[in-house]
Amino acid sequence: MYPVATPIGNLRDITLRALDVLAAADLIVCEDTRITRKLLTRYGITTKTVPYNDHNAQRVLPNLIRRLNDGDSLALVSDAGTPLISDPGFKLVEAAVSENIPVYPIPGANAAIAGLVASGLPTDSFFFAGFLPPKQGARRTRLEELARIPGSLVFYESSGRLAASLSDMRDVLGARKAVVAREITKLHEEAIRGTLVHLAEIYEEQGGPRGEIVIVVGPPGAEIVSDETVEQAIRDALQTMSVRDAASEVAAQTGRARREIYTMALAISGADSQS
Repeated sequence: MYPVATPIGNLRDITLRALDVLAAADLIVCEDTRITRKLLTRYGITTKTVPYNDHNAQRVLPNLIRRLNDGDSLALVSDAGTPLISDPGFKLVEAAVSENIPVYPIPGANAAIAGLVASGLPTDSFFFAGFLPPKQGARRTRLEELARIPGSLVFYESSGRLAASLSDMRDVLGARKAVVAREITKLHEEAIRGTLVHLAEIYEEQGGPRGEIVIVVGPPGAEIVSDETVEQAIRDALQTMSVRDAASEVAAQTGRARREIYTMALAISGADSQS
């Protein structure tokens, strides 16, 4: 079994070894055969392809494992990038491993790594979080779980959910530095940098751009602002602002999560009104 990385946009981003494996394999297992065929045609590869995706995996997996056990070599590819990274190929490789079938990865392009190394944010420690849940409640819960990780966070996101996800990141993670990278290696490649507060405002106003999107969020600040400092900042802000506005202001100043600051502001406002 050969999980083979394929280009994420520019068809020239394919390794020589990957081309050799795709040409020599008995079968290429694809997420979408129509997409993979474009790459194969470009390089004159005529190996037979078969679809393997979330819709048919349970039905076709036993036959693929049988072919591997019979001695066939299978190349596994996704629509773009490295297989198994936010991709349905995991179950196939898991089954192959359980059958003691050798698995040889053929490395290459990956959008998450490409976005990270171009972000200008710390790369010595990072966590790939894939796609966040589509519903806000579950999305915020997941972000709260990720908030304390001492490294950069890397996400994939769709155009339609980009603004909502950035808004929740701002509220949960605070004013961290971040990058929205899209169409990596393609004609309209771009990277928009700023704080989560700034990026959320941009995409709330203009909506999500077209194309494949990677979000990279910097780690928590190296200098941790004490609770006493935060509480004083909240008291100062409440002199002229509502609880909601004060929470937003102090979150932006301190890098603390807006939800945390809002809870503290409510408590301080309530205590001050009773004193």
